Amino acid sequence: MKILILCTGNSCRSQMAQGFLQSLDKNIQVFSAGTHPAEKVNPLAVEAMAEVGIDISRHIPTNVTAYLSDTWDYVITVCGSANETCPAFVGNVGKRLHIGFEDPSEAIGTTDFIKSEFERVRNEIKNEFTKFYMTEVKKQELPKSACNR
Repeated sequence: MKILILCTGNSCRSQMAQGFLQSLDKNIQVFSAGTHPAEKVNPLAVEAMAEVGIDISRHIPTNVTAYLSDTWDYVITVCGSANETCPAFVGNVGKRLHIGFEDPSEAIGTTDFIKSEFERVRNEIKNEFTKFYMTEVKKQELPKSACNR
């Protein structure tokens, strides 16, 4: 199974979603990209993920154009802007989904508040992508029973 997670900057939400989804199943191929990628992954996203044992420190924001001709089982947008401006894929896309989250990099306030926003969004991403994995990915891996053959 091959999954692309798409957002605008590819520096926070899509990177965290990629990290969580890949941690759930090493056998699926998970990539992330941005419509207007940042220069690097947001350090607070890296820190938030490290707190739950997932290392995304080596991830690099990638432009979605690198993946437009590939075949995908799922293309999932995680921000409204990417959902609205999602480019046309030349390759085959099985399903296109939107699972949106607020952008923690837009949080304004104290350092502690901003960090808590990254943690809150990280937890929301974990919950939603675990649910996606259990309802979409795992059901496709179940063998057909003898009655369904």
